[in-house]
Amino acid sequence: MAKTIGIGYQNYQEIIEDNAFYIDRTLFIKEWWETLDRVTLITRPRRFGKTLNMSMTEQFFS
Repeated sequence: MAKTIGIGYQNYQEIIEDNAFYIDRTLFIKEWWETLDRVTLITRPRRFGKTLNMSMTEQFFS
């Protein structure tokens, strides 16, 4: 099956199941984990991948 360019994905698991392209942002997890902050506020404009990053983080730790 050929890879697709997905638009509008909000769930990391769907990207994997659909064999879609994904820009690897797993370094985000490492940097976030090493800060040892009690609270993390992620501010970005809409459609910047906030939900997808949280979904990726959830999949990583589950």
